[in-house]
Amino acid sequence: MSRTEAPPLPEPLRVPVADSHTHLDMQDGTVEEALARAAAVNVTTVIQVGCDVKGSHWAAETAAAHAGVHAAVALHPNEAPRIVHGDPDGWSRQGAREAGGAAALHEALAEIDALAALDHVRGVGETGLDYFRTGPEGMAAQEESFRAHIEIAKRHGKALVIHDREAHADVLRILADAGAPERTVFHCYSGDADMARICADAGYFMSFAGNMTFKNAQPLRDALAVAPTELVLVETDAPFLTPAPYRGRPNAPYLIPVTLRAMAAVKGIDEDTLASAIDDNTARAFDY
Repeated sequence: MSRTEAPPLPEPLRVPVADSHTHLDMQDGTVEEALARAAAVNVTTVIQVGCDVKGSHWAAETAAAHAGVHAAVALHPNEAPRIVHGDPDGWSRQGAREAGGAAALHEALAEIDALAALDHVRGVGETGLDYFRTGPEGMAAQEESFRAHIEIAKRHGKALVIHDREAHADVLRILADAGAPERTVFHCYSGDADMARICADAGYFMSFAGNMTFKNAQPLRDALAVAPTELVLVETDAPFLTPAPYRGRPNAPYLIPVTLRAMAAVKGIDEDTLASAIDDNTARAFDY
């Protein structure tokens, strides 16, 4: 079996559901093909998420063109330091970049702010903190960018979509300090059960991805078990985090049923009940 071969279509869900976080612009094939495959298994809505200025414009345009697509716009936490300090290795999709300093970050944030005002843009994100790839010099740029996104989300009444990698305490601290928007989503929830209780007390949504199916992901399953069903979402983060047994192969919105069924088993509820709850939760989280 080729690692690059797309997994087969799973058994369709009986109840329609939404993929709360995907990157159609990073997947093979057309948007139309991706949406058709998703619809074939009853994944009828997707949130297309931007990670930089260019990707955020693309997300907004794609949402404007397709009824089943809603957009979220942002500078990814790793994008902020690249704008400020430059990206000599060209690690991101833009290739090598010169340092632009604070002025370049503010200019990029102004573009995100303008996009966030659009009606078909339902979220501001993915933003937050990522300490996996960022050294101390990049952390200040990340925090400044994160705080600006929180303010943008609140001003436009949009959901805040959080990317939190190895930065749980600081993400929670900044949310408490700045004041979280009314609707806040932890994308690809990566905390443990204790953090899930903190998020639940604050009313934050927790979105679970295919990595909750991985063998070593017991802490994620423990978190899902205690997360209130009314605050749980499901996502692909495609083309990343393909659920077991297809780990390592390309992910896409049509694989949501695989993750959702694993989640239902952890929650001890039937898949129709969970799908119905998640579909309602996603519409509530993104206000569509």
